[in-house]
Amino acid sequence: MSRAKPGLEGLLLPFEVCALLCDVFPGAANFDAAMSVIGHVRQAMLGDGLLTVNRVSRLATNTGGFELQRMWSSNSQAYPVAGRKRKTLTPWSRQLILEGEVFVGEGDRALAEVFDDHARIIELGLHGVVNVPVIIDGQCAATLNVLGCYARWQPNDITLIRLLAVLATPWILRAIKE
Repeated sequence: MSRAKPGLEGLLLPFEVCALLCDVFPGAANFDAAMSVIGHVRQAMLGDGLLTVNRVSRLATNTGGFELQRMWSSNSQAYPVAGRKRKTLTPWSRQLILEGEVFVGEGDRALAEVFDDHARIIELGLHGVVNVPVIIDGQCAATLNVLGCYARWQPNDITLIRLLAVLATPWILRAIKE
């Protein structure tokens, strides 16, 4: 019998969440329906917050920047689908987009260091972020982004968000190719 890694033993999914992921999610009619299931799971497990998915496009190599286009949003009024923003090469974009590593931002100060729209984020009552790269063909093609109402993330929260990103990856890939 193997033991769970320290810090992961508390990641338990309620029956209702497992039923959504096992019974409803695989039969989703389209990208929007699939992401709605992921959004419901995020809400059930993490409480109020925001979930977005952004497509990543690299800009001309001489700029070293990226364009992010929102593909899905759990709050389309505050963060509408198809919204775009340009990001320069920063420690955040290097970690998330170039190196394909999860970014965890905790607290208003961390949000201000990373996001130009941090005032709007904080105004929505959001104080922490987990950005997960969606890796396709060895490159970050999209990001799954979860913002929460609390400033500190528990290890289990981060693991859950990473799991949701893995589950969403085939749907994101399909949506990018359309």
